Amino acid sequence: MATAESCTGGLVGHLITEVAGCSAYYAGGIVAYSNEAKENLLGVERSTLERHGAVSGETALEMARGARRVLRADLAVSITGIAGPSGGTPDKPVGTTWIAASAPGQDLAELHVWCGDRSQNKDLSARAALDLALRILESRP
Repeated sequence: MATAESCTGGLVGHLITEVAGCSAYYAGGIVAYSNEAKENLLGVERSTLERHGAVSGETALEMARGARRVLRADLAVSITGIAGPSGGTPDKPVGTTWIAASAPGQDLAELHVWCGDRSQNKDLSARAALDLALRILESRP
């Protein structure tokens, strides 16, 4: 498993590594906060960022696919969003978060809009990413 995180700043990786023995399944994570880092570290296309923005399902999917590729993982989850308290727009208010997962033959992105403060939004996002990873794993034959 691998992670690609933006607004959570490594919180998903932290939660995974709180579990003893996680080195058996966790390859690592990439924190790509800036658009440049998303492009350079995860291979997110500049055109995706320009067309859809950093906080979009398209970007989240490219982040997850990039983490899977770079870290040679069978499953990767990604998070990109607006944790707050500023940075929101009418179309993408504070709390808007896209979470994606990529596994062989299965890519999925989900939109969440949290209503907490910055810490709560980050925590809810990280836990939703772990939940998505679990759902992907449970759906595998």
